[in-house]
Amino acid sequence: MAGEGAFGLKDDAALIRSRARHDLVVTTDAISESTDFLPSDPPHTIAQKALRVNLSDLAAKGAEPAFYLLNLSLPHGVREDWLAAFAAGLKADQQQFGVALLGGDTGATDGPLSIAVTAFGFVPSGRMVRRSGAKVGDAVYVTGTIGDSGGGLAIFKRERHSLSEAERDQLTTRYRVPEPAVSFAAALRGIAHAAIDVSDGLIADLGHLAAASGVRIVVQGEQVPLSAPLRALWTDKAVTRAVTAGDDYQIAFTAPPSLEGPFTAIGRVEEGEGVDLLLGGQKLALPSGGYKHF
Repeated sequence: MAGEGAFGLKDDAALIRSRARHDLVVTTDAISESTDFLPSDPPHTIAQKALRVNLSDLAAKGAEPAFYLLNLSLPHGVREDWLAAFAAGLKADQQQFGVALLGGDTGATDGPLSIAVTAFGFVPSGRMVRRSGAKVGDAVYVTGTIGDSGGGLAIFKRERHSLSEAERDQLTTRYRVPEPAVSFAAALRGIAHAAIDVSDGLIADLGHLAAASGVRIVVQGEQVPLSAPLRALWTDKAVTRAVTAGDDYQIAFTAPPSLEGPFTAIGRVEEGEGVDLLLGGQKLALPSGGYKHF
């Protein structure tokens, strides 16, 4: 489905019409084989992951998705049936999330499969939620559950476990196909002082938010929402592994205390800097701060 202004994908450029009393929000992200997805992953899930990681960024800004551009670097020898399944994955997500393709580019590469998406969304004027607005006294919240994608990747890497087939599939599906909190965007901009997409890992991304806001964030480990399959997989190390695993594509945000909604309170904002994780009242030293891009 091509977007309005895409001219049926038959021109060299697309035209995005402004919306009255709205700002245009733009984000871009790329994923590559063996880094962000596995060579054995089904092509429709690869397409969905490429699009959804960008929709997650828009949601964390309080923006509602509208359009996207797609750039593919395809290894030599890619089959037409692979491309058809990839396109079917995009079509399904376009229908689910109400986004349309504006165009893009496709090229061949001697390297791994790489997919870059640039996504566009709209937010009421002046209402985009930034990383830099956290206030001392705020509570820290997160949508969804944390660590499931990391657990799924651990299973794909043949980490030993005794999960049922249904439990295993719940985690591996979250690795392959994120569930970004797109429907929460409108509510987020009505309550959040600051927000961030959780992609590098909960602690790492809260660190980015804390640095941008000039505050310290304290996370209560017992309050971090974990799924039952993840607790069964990682047992007593579930919290520490989950908060550093990455690829969650949920939203962490700060807002006034005692709010209720489709999110979980996990900590507080204080004066200072950095992020502390407390478990059983003790500050934990974490083995990793999250995903490192370089």
